[in-house]
Amino acid sequence: MVAIAVGEIVAGLVAGAPSLVVAIGTLVIDQQPPGAKDIVVSLFGTNDKLFLNVLILVVALVAGGLLGLLARTRFTTAAVIFGAFGIVALFSALRMGTASPALSVVTVVLAVGAGLTALRLLVGLAAGPSPATTPLTEAGSAGTAGRGSRRGPTRARSGPVSMPDWDRRRFLLASGGLAVGSIAVGFIGRTLLQGAHSQEPTTVVLPSASLTPAPLAPDTSLAVPGITPIVVPNDDFYRIDTALIVPRVDVATWTVKVTGMVDTPVSLTYAQLTAKPIFEQYVTIACVSNEVGGNLVGNALWRGVHLREILAMAGVRPEATQIVGRSVDGFTVGFPTAWAMDPSRQPMIAVGMNGEPLPVQHGYPARLIVPGLYGYVSATKWLAEIELTTLEAFDAYWVPLGWSKEAPILTQSRIDVPSSGANVKAGPVAVAGVAWAPDRGVSKVEVRIDDGAWQPCVMSSEISSATWVQWKLAWDAPAGEHRIQVRATDGTGQVQTEESSPPAPDGARGYHTIGVRVG
Repeated sequence: MVAIAVGEIVAGLVAGAPSLVVAIGTLVIDQQPPGAKDIVVSLFGTNDKLFLNVLILVVALVAGGLLGLLARTRFTTAAVIFGAFGIVALFSALRMGTASPALSVVTVVLAVGAGLTALRLLVGLAAGPSPATTPLTEAGSAGTAGRGSRRGPTRARSGPVSMPDWDRRRFLLASGGLAVGSIAVGFIGRTLLQGAHSQEPTTVVLPSASLTPAPLAPDTSLAVPGITPIVVPNDDFYRIDTALIVPRVDVATWTVKVTGMVDTPVSLTYAQLTAKPIFEQYVTIACVSNEVGGNLVGNALWRGVHLREILAMAGVRPEATQIVGRSVDGFTVGFPTAWAMDPSRQPMIAVGMNGEPLPVQHGYPARLIVPGLYGYVSATKWLAEIELTTLEAFDAYWVPLGWSKEAPILTQSRIDVPSSGANVKAGPVAVAGVAWAPDRGVSKVEVRIDDGAWQPCVMSSEISSATWVQWKLAWDAPAGEHRIQVRATDGTGQVQTEESSPPAPDGARGYHTIGVRVG
C-alpha cells in the first residue's frame, strides 16, 4: 500500500511521472487474450477501467500480504521479489510512451524504496523482543533458581514466542497508520493525476467553420419523453478506449504527422492544422462492443479538417491500401484507403465536438472521425500520426485479438421507451427509440408486438445518411404481458438481420427485444 501510494502521489504532483497502477493496467490491456474485451465490456460497460484498477489493487495487496509473511523469516528473498515487481512496473511505464523515462525510473525507485522501508519496519515490530533477552523469562528463571526448585534452573523454551500485548498493539497501530496514510496519500495522488489529465483546455479557441450544416429543423427530433436526444451532449457521450487515464497532451508541442507510403511526409502543429479550411458535419459513431440494444453509440456535431486534404498535402501513393491512425499512447486503428477517398463520405480530423473544443475524454487535441466505420478501426483519439501502408503489411491494435480487419457499422435499432420490464398502463403507449446505419441512412423502422405483423413507425427527418434517426409507434396497449421488437431498413433497402450474434468479430446482430407488463 505504501509503495502504491508513493507511486500515485509522485504521478499526481510531477507532470510526466507515471502512475504505476495505470502502467500495469495498460500492460494487462495490451496482453489481453482474444475475447477478453467483449466479456469485460459486456459485464462492466463503461466501468471496465474502474474494474481493472480495482483488480490490480486487490492483486497487489494480496501479493504484498504474502510477501509480508515471507519477510518474517526470509526478508532478503521477500525484498528481491518486491524489487522484481518494481522492475515489472518500470517496464510497463517505459512502454506506455506517454511518461518520461527518467521520471519513470525515479518513481519506481521511490515507490520500491518506500515499500521496503515500511516492510522492514513492520517485520521488526511483528518479531517482538528476542526470546533470549525477554526480561520476563530471565526474571522467572532467576526466581525459580533462587528458591532452590527441585527441578533445577528453568530452561529457555525454544520455538516461537507469542507477541506481548504492548508489542502487538504497537504493530497494529503502525500497520493501521500506514494503511490509512497510504489510502489518503494514494487517493490524493490519483485525484491530482486525474484532474491534471482530464482538465479541459482553457487557452484553445475553437476555429470557426467555413462550411456548416443547416440548423436542425423541428422534425429532426420527436417529442417523446425518455427518448435519446438526436444530438448527444458531450458529457453523456459514450467513451470506450484502452486508456486507463486520458493522455495529457501539450497542444503547444503537439503535432500530427503523415508518414509511410507518401511522396512527402507532413508534420502539422495545431495552429497549422486549424489554419486549413474547417467544416462541420453530424456523424453517428458506434463501438463494435455495443450489444443489441446497448448505448455505446452516439451522434454529435463534429468540427474539423477534411482528411483527404491533409493526405493530398503528403501525396498518397497508389499502392497504399490502408490508413493507420496512431494515438499518442501508441494505440492504432486501420481502415481501407478507398473508404476514406470515396467522395460520398467526409472523413475528418476533428478538433471540435458539439460547438466546443474536443473534450480530453474524446481525443483532444484531435481525433479521426470516419463515417460508417466502427471506432476500433477508425476513430483514433489523441491523434499523433497517420501512416499510409497496405492492408497486408499491418494489423491494427484489435485485429490480432480476433476482431475483423474491416468493420462497417451494421444496421441497428434500439427501443428507448418503454424500458425493458416496465409496467405501463393499458391504453395509448408511445414506443420509441433510435435507429442507425451510417453511412447508408435509415429508410424505414418497424415494430412488432408479440407475434403480430410488423408495423411501420413514424421517423424523424434524417439529418444525413451518416446519422441516426428517432422513431416512434403509437400502441394501444391491452392488458397482459407483451414482447416488443424493432427492426430497421437501411438506405439501400437492406433489412436488419434477425439472426443473433455477439459483438465479436464485427458487431452484434439481432432484433432489440423487450418485455413489458400492461395493467
